[in-house]
Amino acid sequence: MAVQPKMKKAIFLVWLLLVPAGMGFTYQAFPPHFSGQWWDLLAFLTLTSVVAFMPMVINNTPIFLIQWVSLATFLSFGLFIEMIFAQAAVVLLLLRLRVQKEQYFRMPLNLIMFFLVSLLSGVVYYSLGGQTGPTLINDPHAIWLAAVYAVVNYCLNQVIISFYLYFIYKSKESYFGKDFIVETITTFITLPLGFVLYMFYNQQGLLALFIVAVPFASLSIIFKLYYSSEKINEYLQKAAEIGHQMAERLEVDGVIDLFIQKLSEMLPVDYAYIFDVISKDELQLVRRIQCGTGITTETAKIRKNQGISGYVWEKRKGCLYHSKKEWKPYSKGYLSGDAESILAVPIVRNKKVIGVLLLASKRKRAYEKSQLMIVDILCSYFAVAIENAKHYELTKTQSERCALTGLYNYRYFEKILTEEFDKLYKFERKVLSLIILDIDHFKEVNDTYGHQSGNEILSELAARLNNLVGSRGTVARYGGEEFVVLLPEVHKEEAYQMAEMIRQAIANWPFSLQQSLDLKQHQVRITASIGIVTAPEDAEDPLALVRHADRALYVGAKKAGRNRVAEYSSF
Repeated sequence: MAVQPKMKKAIFLVWLLLVPAGMGFTYQAFPPHFSGQWWDLLAFLTLTSVVAFMPMVINNTPIFLIQWVSLATFLSFGLFIEMIFAQAAVVLLLLRLRVQKEQYFRMPLNLIMFFLVSLLSGVVYYSLGGQTGPTLINDPHAIWLAAVYAVVNYCLNQVIISFYLYFIYKSKESYFGKDFIVETITTFITLPLGFVLYMFYNQQGLLALFIVAVPFASLSIIFKLYYSSEKINEYLQKAAEIGHQMAERLEVDGVIDLFIQKLSEMLPVDYAYIFDVISKDELQLVRRIQCGTGITTETAKIRKNQGISGYVWEKRKGCLYHSKKEWKPYSKGYLSGDAESILAVPIVRNKKVIGVLLLASKRKRAYEKSQLMIVDILCSYFAVAIENAKHYELTKTQSERCALTGLYNYRYFEKILTEEFDKLYKFERKVLSLIILDIDHFKEVNDTYGHQSGNEILSELAARLNNLVGSRGTVARYGGEEFVVLLPEVHKEEAYQMAEMIRQAIANWPFSLQQSLDLKQHQVRITASIGIVTAPEDAEDPLALVRHADRALYVGAKKAGRNRVAEYSSF
C-alpha cells in the first residue's frame, strides 16, 4: 500500500507540531507520580523495551503486546511516564522490524497514534475520577476505572489504525479480519498481566518485574520458535506443490516462467537471475526478471569463481547476504544498484551444477537461512523439470521437423492445415492460401552431382523459403523435392506475388555445392514449378485444397513448360 509523498511530508509536519507540544502540556496538566524512584523507572523502561523488541508472531501477524506494561506503568507513575515509555516502545519496535527508507514515515505516524491514544484514554480515566499511585490497590472502584482505561486505550488504538488504513494507506480490504480478531484476543488475555504486575510491584518492588518479565519473554520465544517451524512446514508444502506444477509443464520457457512466478509469490523478490552453465568454466545469464516488469534474455557471461554466481558455482553451495555492503565487493555488474538482500543457490542435477539462481530484494535482511534451504530444494525440482522439458521439446522437434532441412514435416503440416480449416469453419479466418512447389529436373542434379549435393540444394532452398516467408506463414517439406507454404489471411493475388518472388529467388541465384562427386565446388542453377490455391474460394476442406494445389502445380506449371507459377482454376 503506497503512501503519496505529500502525505508523508504532512505526517512529519503533524508530528512536529503535535507531539512535542502535547508532551509538554501533559507534563504540566498531569505531572508524574514518582519520588526518586529512578531505578524503578529504569526497570519499567527496560521491561517496556524487552516487550517492544520481542513482538509475538501469531498466525503470521506480529502482535505488539505493550498494553499490559503500559497499564502497569500508567497506574504506578501516571500519564506522562506512560506516554514517554510508549513513545520509546514504538521507536524500538520499528527498529526491530528494520523499516526501510521509504517507510520512515511510519515512525512519526505511529508516534502520533500512541500519543493520541495515551492522552485521550488518560483524560477519560481522570475525568471519571480515576487516580494513579499505590492507593489504587485498596479501592475496588478504582480497579474498575482502570479496566475502563484499558478498554478505552485499546478501542482508541483500533479506531486510529482503521483511520490510517482507510485514509492514509487507501486500503479497500476489510479491517475486521483475522488479524484484528487475533490481536483483540491476545490483548485482552494479556491485559490482566498489567493489573497483576501493578499489584505485585507495589507489594514486592522490583522483584515483581523480574518474575513477570521472564515468563512473558519465554512465552514470546516459544511463540517465535513455533511460528518459525510452522513457516518452514508451510514452505516445504508449497515447494512440493510447485515441484508437481513444474513437472506438468512441457516447455522449457513454461517451466522457467512458473518457477520465477512461484518464487516471487513465496519470497520478496524484486530481481531474479537464472544462469546456465555453457562450458566447464563459464556461466551465461539466460533469464532475468526486474521488479515484475517482464522477462528478458541477456548475454552476460560469468566465469567460474567470479562474482556471486561464479562463487556459488565453484563452491556448490548457496550464499545469503543481508545488505549491499556485504556483497558489493563481489558483484560483477549485472545486479541492480538498488538491490540489498541477495540469495543465490546452485541448480544441481545428478550431482552436477547445471546453473545458478540468484534472487535479490530492495529490502535489507529480506531473506532467512530457512528460505535458503527451501530455495535449494526448489532448485532440485526445477533442475528435474527443466531436463524433462528439454527431452520433451527435443522429441517433439524430431517428430515435427525434417531432419535434413529443419522445416516442418508432412505430418505437422497436415495438423496445421486441419487447424486452419477449423478456424475457417468458425469464421476466425477469412481466407487461407497454399503454395506448393516442386524442383524441376531434380533427378538430374542427383545423377550428375550425387545425392549428397542434392541434399545441399534442399537445405539451401529451405533456408531461402524461411527467409522469404518469415512469420507470414508456415513452410514445410512436403516430401522429396516438394515444399509447401501455408499462408493464413493471404488472398490469392498476394499469394501469387509471393510465389513469383520465391520462383525468382530460386531461378536467379545459383546454389553452391560443396560435396559433389568430383569433390569440386560447383554453382548450380535450378528452377521450380509452383502452384497456388485459396480457400474457401477454391476448396472447402483440407484434402481438396492440397489436391487442387497439386493440380495447379502439375497441370498449370509443369505441363506448361516449368519454372512458372500457376493458379488453380476449376475451368
